[in-house]
Amino acid sequence: MSSFWSIFISVISLGTILGCFLLLRWCLKNKTGVEEGDDMHHEFDGIVEINNGLPVWWTYMFYAVIVWALVYFALYPGLGNFQGLLGWKSSHQDIRSLEESRAAVAAAKESGELVQYDREMQFAAEKFDPVFKAIASRPISELVNDPEALKVGQRLFLQNCSMCHGSDARGSTGFPNLADDDWLYGGSPEKIKETLHLGRQGAMPGWIDAMGEKGIEEVVAYTLSLSGRSVDQGLKEKGQARFAVCAACHGMDGKGNQALGAPNLTDNIWLYGGSHKAVTETLTYGRNGVMPAFDERLGEDKIHVVAAYVYSLSNQE
Repeated sequence: MSSFWSIFISVISLGTILGCFLLLRWCLKNKTGVEEGDDMHHEFDGIVEINNGLPVWWTYMFYAVIVWALVYFALYPGLGNFQGLLGWKSSHQDIRSLEESRAAVAAAKESGELVQYDREMQFAAEKFDPVFKAIASRPISELVNDPEALKVGQRLFLQNCSMCHGSDARGSTGFPNLADDDWLYGGSPEKIKETLHLGRQGAMPGWIDAMGEKGIEEVVAYTLSLSGRSVDQGLKEKGQARFAVCAACHGMDGKGNQALGAPNLTDNIWLYGGSHKAVTETLTYGRNGVMPAFDERLGEDKIHVVAAYVYSLSNQE
């Protein structure tokens, strides 16, 4: 860090602490002209203001925090290039050491030496890979009735999938619900594994340039009518004619196409929301959802176990 930024940070940090101290001292002085504990002659709704200072315990707490801040800055890095009395180094102070550390890790890997992370991963693999392999040797149709195997799959799901699909696998806006029986790309064990292995790339184009606002309004009306919604009949009829371009993916009947990941528009399940506003937004701007591939991260055995858990959510045999 340059001398300028070192001085700048030090001045800001110490100046803030000094400012807090001076503000506290100023607040402790009685500048009202009224003795402490006396009536301030302010009253509202029967409540009388009394000239009371800060509680003693509160004052001591403020002083303690100020002292703690000074001790912290003295012991640990935080004031510019000052490393602290304990000699600790923060990442912004020693980028060179960080780069050297990374180089050392890379060199250790090239020479065949294991760093701590590698040793821990190797230990975990030796301990748990046989468990995953034993479970993965059984068909998914059998695993869905094995509570212990599903617990293993659930743990893997929580670690890798729950941040998008939720801990209960019911998804949210833009992330499919895995606990129902509605599947964009197919819900068979094989299709679920394929999704986990390869990932998915959804691509719904925006139609505002091709249709204009009026055309979007008409297609929205027809689309909503497919799931039994009440819409303007005039708009619906015009939208039905325009729907021909949508049928290339969703089909003429609007029931979707799992080969393309095109959703069924005749049910009332909407990935991005089924309100008039949400459907209008989808048609106007399009949608682009991405499901990452987990082939390298999890491997065949773990994917098989996760697929069994996901399949079990909507298929209890």
